[in-house]
Amino acid sequence: MSRAEASGLLELWAGDVRLVASAADGGRLTSVTVGGRELLWSNRNDGPYGWGCYPMVPWAGRIRHGRFAFRGRDYQLPISMPPHALHGVVLDRPWTVTAPDSMTIDLDDRWPFRGRVRQDFALSEDGLAVTLTVEADESMPAMVGWHPWFRRVLGEGEAPVTLEFEAAEMLVRDAEGLPTGERVVPPPGPWDDAFTAVLGGPTLRWPGLKLELGATCEWWVVYSQPDHAVCVEPQSGPPNAANSRPDVAAPGAPLADTMTWRWSRT
Repeated sequence: MSRAEASGLLELWAGDVRLVASAADGGRLTSVTVGGRELLWSNRNDGPYGWGCYPMVPWAGRIRHGRFAFRGRDYQLPISMPPHALHGVVLDRPWTVTAPDSMTIDLDDRWPFRGRVRQDFALSEDGLAVTLTVEADESMPAMVGWHPWFRRVLGEGEAPVTLEFEAAEMLVRDAEGLPTGERVVPPPGPWDDAFTAVLGGPTLRWPGLKLELGATCEWWVVYSQPDHAVCVEPQSGPPNAANSRPDVAAPGAPLADTMTWRWSRT
């Protein structure tokens, strides 16, 4: 069951599972409840980067000093979190709801290439799939990702979440927080780091609920340092990918990836 309101709220139901995505809030998931239990941290006072689950397009993470080159030409992006450009240009502007389970947005002038992004949602009683598609009017470097803020504690007095996560490789960060190119075996958490060669899907466990995460993306960023939330972020490339090995979207050759959540009551 679905409902798309004139306010730009996209609401889906499947049994006792409810999803709300807000076009006005940068196309982000503002609420996902399973059996009445809210999974997402949803305090708007934490600013555009600190709540819900928002899409990161056409890049995820940081681009060093907002600079990159593509096909022999240099580009400068606005510095959204000094000294770098952060998380793309679609999370802080209104999207347009185009169907009960879909919304779109055009890339704006902060990005030097023209195109658009579509986000599609599919909800069932035991899971969620969200797909991001970058449709390019001209060839461009492109990357997609999602930044979910999962609550550490779902109910008052309950035990906090535990994160099960294992990867073969973690990127080493320099003094500016960006990859050096070196890869190492991950040390124990907590982390604010990028990983690849992930061994099985990340899993979050709260009392009575298990959430298994998956994606068609090769990379994951895990931010497990905050006291109130845990972020487990699928991304199609690593931070600063525009300066290393970007994917390319082109006319007739869009870039698309899917994030999946699957929950079970325990």
